[in-house]
Formats: sequence, structure tokens, C-alpha cells
Amino acid sequence: MALALCASGLAAGTAIAARPTAPAAMVRPSPLKVGAAKVDVTPAEGQLPKNFRGVLDHIYARAIVVENGTSRAAMVTVDAGAIPGPIWQQVSARVARELRIPPERLLLTATHTHSVPFVRDASYPDQIFEAVRKAAAAVRPAQMAFGTGVSYINVNRNIIDPKTHRWWEGPNYDGPSDKTVAVLRFETPKGDPIAIYYNYGVHAVITGALDLVSGDIPGATSRYIEDSLGDDVVAVYSNGAAGDQNPIFFQQTYDLRAIRIKDYAARGQDISNAMPPGGEGLDRTNPQVIKLMNQQKQMILSMGQMLGEEVLHVSRDSLERPVSTASITGDQEVVTCPGRKRLDQGRAGYPGTYADADPIGLRLSLLRIGDTVIGGVDAEVFTTIAQRFKRESPYKHTMMTTLTNGVAGSGYIPNDAAYGYNTFEVVSSRLKPGCAESAIVNGLVDLIQQSDEAETGKSR
Repeated sequence: MALALCASGLAAGTAIAARPTAPAAMVRPSPLKVGAAKVDVTPAEGQLPKNFRGVLDHIYARAIVVENGTSRAAMVTVDAGAIPGPIWQQVSARVARELRIPPERLLLTATHTHSVPFVRDASYPDQIFEAVRKAAAAVRPAQMAFGTGVSYINVNRNIIDPKTHRWWEGPNYDGPSDKTVAVLRFETPKGDPIAIYYNYGVHAVITGALDLVSGDIPGATSRYIEDSLGDDVVAVYSNGAAGDQNPIFFQQTYDLRAIRIKDYAARGQDISNAMPPGGEGLDRTNPQVIKLMNQQKQMILSMGQMLGEEVLHVSRDSLERPVSTASITGDQEVVTCPGRKRLDQGRAGYPGTYADADPIGLRLSLLRIGDTVIGGVDAEVFTTIAQRFKRESPYKHTMMTTLTNGVAGSGYIPNDAAYGYNTFEVVSSRLKPGCAESAIVNGLVDLIQQSDEAETGKSR
């Protein structure tokens, strides 16, 4: 793992990294084997925090293990808001020790559902590991194929409020938004599906106000795909660059916010530029609140079916020719950018005031299977950063997965241009402008180059 620096005394995005000088061992394409599994990680009713009212739908850790006789990798996604660093370290160390999958070839991703407890009991890392162990135990000869489609269930979520003429949250149909659905299908040599790894950028925030455990849109999508392809197939969601992307059908949440603001105002408290978590403060006996919440429960099923149908469409009709041999490489790097501490409050619409703070490390991960590249970032990233990475990657089959392998202390990672907007993601970001976008893109492209060098046996 290398360390890169983007400090105030360097040009924005400059990467200074220790690189191997000795020739790397050559990595050869070899026949693929693939296994997949999922483990229910739904907390028991008695383990739920006081603010949770029960379980809407079960949540899972889903895993795909890929090996080729010499190398082994895992792509794991958990229905979680984030994977805290200590949990990632514990799981990755055990996966390396017991399953021979080094941390550099592990992608441990959170779906970023806002409807699960952040703190879990001591058995949680074991449950995640068990999903990887079961997938590794199930490997069999396989082939893989890549394809892309489009889904329109996401939308840029930063607009100029027509009443206040300030930045606020709402559907910006003209704002940057990547509609791409990337699909990696793993199947037997006869074409029977084993697993689907799909990548899309949308915030899993529909059911947050319900205060019920739920996998939200990613959970509903994976369940729909699995039900369609067969219960033994595992559909693993890869959380795309959704930092500025909301579900396009989000009106119930906006309506509930308006009700909550009015209720708080009646008690003499102004929360119009701050929002309590979950459904705190909502009158759940209000018939309108009941109706809106029931619509939210339906909405995750509707949008899960829409996204799931596009994944299935790609899997049926838009995949490229499958390959049965591939090299497997992985690497990680930590890039560091200048930090800042916010000194005032307010959700959006006004510029923040800041003081200098300690630099913040961002963990970049790179997993390459044949000519398919997955770049990971351990934070919430704006969509244009991922689009730039895909443009600058030398590989056509490129995707970015976020909130992967821990969680950075940065908060949101806006693209450079977005720092001119007083959106809630920008004013709350703990990163100074001018570093992270280039540091991420250049760092991931550097890791791709290292992967190429490993395959050719050459070095810089």
C-alpha cells in the first residue's frame, strides 16, 4: 500500500507515493472459479436502539469470491450506512488469515441505507466474514461478462430554491447525474447464473423517516434480482458515486419534512435549516403522515423493481462476450488532503466558516479482474468525480464503488467546481477545496498502471 500526499504546499491533486522499484511477479490469466453467498445480518428486535420501531425488511451481507488458481479476491456488500474502520480492519484481517484473500483484493462496501443502526453487536464482523467464507467454499468453474445499461431512478439533489434563491435540496433534472448501470455477471460454463455484481449511484434514503430496519432501494433491488434469477443466485449491489444523487421519486420525504418543520415551529423551534435524524418529532397518528410513510414503503419496492429490471435486461441482452480466464490483481493507496473544521451551523444555503484542521486520509482501492476495473473510495463521492475516473481509466470496463473499505473522516467529497455552491454536502465537507477530486482520480489511475505492470512483469 502506498501513501500519497495532497497538502497545502503542493499542487492540488499532486500524488507523492512510494512505488515498487523491483520487477513485480508476473500475473497470468488463468481459469476462473466463482462462489457467492449471503448472510442475514438483521439485528434482533431486542438489539434495536430506542429510536428504531422494528424491521421493515431483512438486511444482508452479500459476497462474491473470485479465484483463478493463483489469486483470490472478494467483493462484499453489506446493507449498512457505512463500514467503520475497525470493523473493516477486523474483517479484512480475518479474511486474509483464514481465506487467503489479502486486504488489497477485498472490496467491503456499504449500501449506505439510512435505515439501519450504525452501532452493531460483537457478532456483526463474524456475520460479514461468514458471507465471505460461504462464498469461498462454494467456488466452481465460471465465466464472467460485463455490460452496461441505464436507469433513471436517480437525480441530482442540489437546486436553487425558487423562493429563497439559495441552494437547497430538491430534484435538479439539469444537474450532473450518471444514469449508468454497470453489470458484471458470473455464470457457470453452461450459462447458469451464479452471481450478479451491479453498480449504480443513488442515495438509499427513502425509508429513513420510518425508523424501521430496511435495506431501502439497494436491498429491494437485490431481492428482486435474486427472486427473478433463483434463490441460489446472489445479487451484490455496488454503491456508485451517489454523494449528490437522490432517488428521483422522493416527494414523500419532502412532504414529511414540511410537516415536521411546521410541528416544531408550533412548539417554538425553527428547524427549517437543520433536520433531526430519522422521523424524530413526527406525529405518527397524523393521517397524512401515515399515508406518506406507507407510500415510502411502496416506493422502495417500485424503484427496486425498476433498477432490478434494468440489471436483468443488461444481463439478458447487453452483455459482452463472456471470458473464462482472467488475471486478478488488487492494490490500495491512502491519499491525504488538507482538512477544515466548520465553525458555524446550518444545513445549506449559506457559506460556512472554517478553521484549518488536520489532513484527512482517503483510502483508495483497486480490484482488477481481467479487463474489468473497480475503483473504491472510502467516502461519499460526487458523481462527476466517478465520471472523470471512468473517462481517464485506460479500461472500458471501469466503475467506482464508494463507502468501500472503511469510512473516511471527510464527510462528502464534492468535485472541485461544486465548492462554489452552498449545498449541504459542500458546507459540511471536512475537506478543503482543490485536492480530493484529482487525488482520487489520479490515485486510482496510478493503481491501474501498477496492475498493468504486475501483469506484464515490468515496473517503473
